[in-house]
Amino acid sequence: MATVAEQLRTAREARRLTVQQIADITKMRADHVEALEEGNYNVFTAPVYIRGFVRTCARLLKIDEASILETLEVELTQTEKFREHLSLIGQQKGPLDALMLILSRIRWRIVLPALGVLVILGIVLTIVRSIEEQQARDPLAGIQPGQYQPARSNLAETLALPNPGAARAPSGAR
Repeated sequence: MATVAEQLRTAREARRLTVQQIADITKMRADHVEALEEGNYNVFTAPVYIRGFVRTCARLLKIDEASILETLEVELTQTEKFREHLSLIGQQKGPLDALMLILSRIRWRIVLPALGVLVILGIVLTIVRSIEEQQARDPLAGIQPGQYQPARSNLAETLALPNPGAARAPSGAR
């Protein structure tokens, strides 16, 4: 079977397109197109770029995407640089991955305002219930019955009663 580089080059030449024309149409750099046609994957920083560029070129050149991407996966496993980064699909997924997937699918522009309204509604209901409970409570429920006891007074704190005999003047003083 032909390599990805051979398939891309022969399809481009069959359509009578130059590397520069492919680069202009796909908005890729010309050196990336050349690297793909040479099978030089070390030019790229990550396999995701290689897959995307190959898919774009395959669509333009009317090559079967699925078969060329399968061939690309085989070729990338043989390279030293991208061997460890391949096939993220087959890895075991943990509970954190599942949670992150669920959270990524939530429409936060709708959910956050709805949650805000629910929180405010919960606070208001809590306040209303506490006010109703306070009003329904007997204010004298905690008070024990008792007897009246007058306050004790000290003599120093009271005024002296007027003495009617002290107001008269002595008889010898006149």
